[in-house]
Amino acid sequence: MSVPVSPPGPPKAIATPCVMVCAVDGESGLCLGCFRSLKEIAGWRALRDDERARIMAELPSRRSRIDPAKLGPA
Repeated sequence: MSVPVSPPGPPKAIATPCVMVCAVDGESGLCLGCFRSLKEIAGWRALRDDERARIMAELPSRRSRIDPAKLGPA
């Protein structure tokens, strides 16, 4: 039985919502930059593509869980 061989080249990039603003809001537990939880951030590389896509789809609605004064202008 043959084992599939990956095509040569760099590994596939992992989609991420990170905007390099890494500060966690104590009240909501979400990052003020990307709106992920610390657990999601820490385990991001280990998630499957569909799990990352599900979380990324939820992120815009999480903004409302953070006091707007902490976010600055929209």
